[in-house]
Parts: sequence; C-alpha cells; structure tokens
Amino acid sequence: MAYATTIHKSQGSEYPAVIIPLMMQHYSMLKRNLIYTGITRGKKLVIVIGEKKALTIAVKQRGEQRRWSSLKLRLEESYTQ
Repeated sequence: MAYATTIHKSQGSEYPAVIIPLMMQHYSMLKRNLIYTGITRGKKLVIVIGEKKALTIAVKQRGEQRRWSSLKLRLEESYTQ
C-alpha cells in the first residue's frame, strides 16, 4: 500500500520510504528547504526522481523569500493595546 502527501504536510513525520519527483514544471517550488525536508522524512529509503536540472536549481535556491503576512505588525499592535 502507498500514500501520497505534500512535503509541507509531511513536516514532523517520518516514513519508511519517500519518493521525491523533481520536474522543471514545478519551478516555483524548487527550493533547497523543501528538498531537505523531503529527504529527511525517509527513514530507510529516499528516491529522488526527475530532471537533474531541477535538482540543481533546487539545491541552489535558498527559498528564503520575504513573507508579507503582516504578522509582525499584528503582534506589535496586539501588545500595545
């Protein structure tokens, strides 16, 4: 039996085997932190399948984009009230 999930939803979990497909079509998701998270979910077996170029791009991308959630502003406002 097999299951499929996203790397995001797998955070904090471990699985006996993990298969990570990497394709250039998913360019916006090719980030180093996602690859690291995916690889560290596998306990015994990790298979990375797809395009070598996609893996190269993912490893080079730090993925630390600025987030515009306004969280800092909302926290500051809640503490000043």
